[in-house]
Amino acid sequence: MEKQDLLNILIPILARFLQKKIFTTCGNFLDSPAWKTYTLLNICSLVEQSNLFESLWVEMANVDTVLESLRSDPHIRENITFWHTMPPQPAEYGPWPDGFSPELRDVLKQRGIERLYSHQAAAVDLVLRGENVIVVTPTASGKTMCYNLPVLHYLTQINPEARALYLFPTKALSQDQVLEARDIASQLGRDIKIHTFDGDTPQTARRAIRNSGHIVVTNPDMLHTGILPHHTLWIRLFENLQFVVVDEVHHYRGVFGSHLANLMRRLRRICRFYGANPRFIGCSATIANPKELSEQLFGVPFRLVDNNGAPRGEKHFIFYNPPVINQELGIRKSVINEASRIATRFLLQGIQTIVFGRSRLRVEILTTYLKRAMERHKKDPGLIRGYRGGYLPNERRDIEEGTRSGRYLGVVSTNALELGIDIGRLKAAVLAGYPGTIASTWQQGGRAGRTQESSVVFLVASSAPLDQFIIQHPRYFFSTTPESGLVNPDNLAILASHLKCGAFELPFNEGEPFGRVEVEGILRYLEEERVLRHSGEKWFWSSAAYPAEEISLRSASSENFVIINTSDGNRVLGEVDLHSAPMLIHEQAIYLHQSQPYVIDKLDWNGRTAYAREVDVDYYTDAVEESDIKVLTTDLCEPIQTERKDLSARIHRYFGEVAVSTIVPKYKKIRFETHENVGFGNIHLPQLDKQTESYWVEFPAELMEELARQQVDLGGGLRALATALGNVVPVFVLCDPRDISTAPMVRAPFSGLPTIYLYDVYPGGIGIARRIYDIDQQLFKAADDLLRGCQCKQGCPSCAGPPLEIGDRGKKSALELLEWLK
Repeated sequence: MEKQDLLNILIPILARFLQKKIFTTCGNFLDSPAWKTYTLLNICSLVEQSNLFESLWVEMANVDTVLESLRSDPHIRENITFWHTMPPQPAEYGPWPDGFSPELRDVLKQRGIERLYSHQAAAVDLVLRGENVIVVTPTASGKTMCYNLPVLHYLTQINPEARALYLFPTKALSQDQVLEARDIASQLGRDIKIHTFDGDTPQTARRAIRNSGHIVVTNPDMLHTGILPHHTLWIRLFENLQFVVVDEVHHYRGVFGSHLANLMRRLRRICRFYGANPRFIGCSATIANPKELSEQLFGVPFRLVDNNGAPRGEKHFIFYNPPVINQELGIRKSVINEASRIATRFLLQGIQTIVFGRSRLRVEILTTYLKRAMERHKKDPGLIRGYRGGYLPNERRDIEEGTRSGRYLGVVSTNALELGIDIGRLKAAVLAGYPGTIASTWQQGGRAGRTQESSVVFLVASSAPLDQFIIQHPRYFFSTTPESGLVNPDNLAILASHLKCGAFELPFNEGEPFGRVEVEGILRYLEEERVLRHSGEKWFWSSAAYPAEEISLRSASSENFVIINTSDGNRVLGEVDLHSAPMLIHEQAIYLHQSQPYVIDKLDWNGRTAYAREVDVDYYTDAVEESDIKVLTTDLCEPIQTERKDLSARIHRYFGEVAVSTIVPKYKKIRFETHENVGFGNIHLPQLDKQTESYWVEFPAELMEELARQQVDLGGGLRALATALGNVVPVFVLCDPRDISTAPMVRAPFSGLPTIYLYDVYPGGIGIARRIYDIDQQLFKAADDLLRGCQCKQGCPSCAGPPLEIGDRGKKSALELLEWLK
């Protein structure tokens, strides 16, 4: 290649670096005449002085080149079940709203924004006309502008004393999103104070934020514990509150969403007390019911904006099913190994890549494998980083910034990075297992291709039935609307908890509404419990406790365990929530942190502290969980009506409340790479209890006798059927697979009869079991299709579970049971 040809390639790349200010030593060099005559030697010298070889490598990496190599590799090609290419999409623009701030338009022009995308223009116009708006467009479509522009316009053109409250689901996201608003406000030259208020905010700064913050950026947890209970300290905020911005609305589903709906009831109640009536602006990735979900969460009518006008580069979405290594059992190659192998292909070519794992453990294992792969190919393993909950804030922010700047080539994450944290110009995403919902899959895949360049998403299936269903039915995935958000804000436990918080904040008047249900009965109950006091047609808080601190908005308990690294001067290594502790940090567990193994020498359960020591081992640990169920109430009961008239009417289905007791009795040692079981150990930890909602189906004694004559393995059949049912629930009920659990029993304590329970994982339930009660016939048919459609003979991980768990006749017995149900 001629020197001038190479120069023509390098100049645009370096120009992009200058525009992005990756190295500041160049100043305005791009505008100078010397740029036109700069020699290749000068350019290379500049790159070397700026330590940009790695970033330049990333910038020049070409996705299409790697894709061509994958197409020509028979080992990859023969396992691809579907290759979907989405063509580039040009931008669509909309007009500026009437009367929009001229100075704000000038600042945007300085930032290269001459026009607004169609969805941005529509959203800004609706908000400025006083509407509540929910914006639903794909990842990286510029949703941030939809709320920053109307808020900044209002502050500069209408009322400089107005206030806005920004809510993000995580502290990391709130820290990230505040930067753009600050940059625009700085260029405006106005004294607009934008502050982040979370658990990391110094005490010395909090008073200033309360008094002078025009835009307060926080998260639901801080609003719950640090702002609403102390609203008298936030008078200037609530008296002048004009906007409430909630980003990542699709994230507020299940128990978190149910809590947020009650949190918004409390927020609006305090706003009414101070005479404010803010408008709400929500942003969401694509889901099926954004308007309905927003109205459930915030209790006000919404206008939907979903006409995405942002441009998009070509995107490849590839479904990859690992090869079968045991035809009879239907066992496939490890999803971790295959995802690691595919990600390595991109990383070695300098393609900045994100890999998503379904669990913390999987993230640490993938990080370990990718670092080892880089070492084998003489690359720096430090270019690969893991990212998950439990890392300390400074460590997480370093990973975010390093990925954004190109300092890190690959990041392996749980769904913690599924949200809209800016991590830069990623070109490839590898999903190690189906994330559980179509919406989450698009969200994770959307982390690649945040520019108009080509990008690729690899969905690598595991042997799990839901993964296999999706990977073998790609048309279903691409033709189906993403799932609806499911919340139950009237969950009695959640509602009562927030009524306590509400009473602490302001006394309840008789007849005062709080959501859609009559709450006076709950208030009277709390009065009987001496939590509230009724006087003068009002209920007052009368307990010495501080209720918000006792209530966690998320599935994990607020009682976290601290992990101490005894190999490094008792430095804090990380945190684990209460319900994860028995699985992850039991004594002798291997705890992985940034791929480094630590053994847990001691777990102080009462002190909520685990003591870890750095070790060099070739295995990790996987704990085994066991649950017991006791029926508390039966709310619904009726016989199942099927085509089998002889006994089917005696098979009953139920819905009610149950008590679930969980223990973790033992753990397995699993060797890295081969994933073989190399040992086990016992765990001695307290039992964890909860009450929740459950669906269950009960088989009569007569059927047991009939099945015995047919030599049906009842125990194996129940286990196989429960597995199949649990794995098809997410296809019909809009939930994460981890939101529902199954428990088959040959002789249930409640009735003494064979029973299969499907219960909500979250205490109190979020409506999943109730939905199952309504659609159980669809589930029975789907389970039957799943079992009959699998080519294995005795069961496998892709349908009913392996024969070692369900027995040699488990799958056949499950099909016999289904004959009596469908």
